[in-house]
Amino acid sequence: MELRRVAATVALSCSALVLTSCLARQRAIPRIKSAATQKLLTADKEALLHILQSESQLVESLSATVDMVPSLGSANKGKITEYKDFIAYIRYRRPMDIRIIGLLPVVRTTAFDMVANGADFRLYLPTRNRLIEGRNEPPAKPSANKIENMRPSVFLDALFIAPPAANQTAFPVDFTDEDNAVYILNILEAAPGGQERIVREIWFDRLNLHIRRQMSFDENGEILSDVRYNGWKTHNGVPFPNVIDINRPQDEYGVVMTVQKVEINKPITDDQFVMQKPPDGTEIQVLGSKPGEAAQATTPADSSASRKIND
Repeated sequence: MELRRVAATVALSCSALVLTSCLARQRAIPRIKSAATQKLLTADKEALLHILQSESQLVESLSATVDMVPSLGSANKGKITEYKDFIAYIRYRRPMDIRIIGLLPVVRTTAFDMVANGADFRLYLPTRNRLIEGRNEPPAKPSANKIENMRPSVFLDALFIAPPAANQTAFPVDFTDEDNAVYILNILEAAPGGQERIVREIWFDRLNLHIRRQMSFDENGEILSDVRYNGWKTHNGVPFPNVIDINRPQDEYGVVMTVQKVEINKPITDDQFVMQKPPDGTEIQVLGSKPGEAAQATTPADSSASRKIND
């Protein structure tokens, strides 16, 4: 009996010691690039949608100089090859005018000139003596030639994060644990059979409610685009990320853009969206046309026709 009382006393004493600060250890939850004690912000669906809606209306025009690092491959294939970085100039004007000119490293001659003024785009590759024309939307069937998969619309969607469309709905999920502190806003639209499917995820950092990531998905739930954002700064009263990391796993290319200089809502003239006529002898490849058809014809997106510029 005495032994039982001693055992009980020891157990109670140990329990008391465990609950005191002498033997307990507090573990801080670190957050990326922040103090462990930084308070997390809270927001409901309406607040997150308001951020998207308001920020999408803030940019009327943009001129940026960026350091661009292209890559080919995808995580799905287990191999991504990064190439030498180069300088690129981006011009944008609402609603859909965009032009991107990339310069080759060291020599600083034009590597590519890509422009779109709405539904169609043009991509000029001087080093290949080729001009590619087609619809300003990712191809339904990606080309084996990865350069043909690039579209200005991909950069537009990454640079300016759109709110849900009228036919879409949204619901938020709080994803907060030891490694993450984000709200994920799921964007859904109707799918066959009366179901809904997730078309996009937009991740809001709970430390500042800036957007950290945007993912888009195809009809099978496979990732079409995965864009990550970092280093948000305010320019002319408009928040804008300093680093934009675009990955297109199905198209098997990616681009990391680091902003060197940006001007927002400054006047941009029409001529900055006009591509000069390429030199004589330049091959024109029209995506969506079958060989032998007129260059302006449109057929399935995986076919193309070619001709040459001659005076």
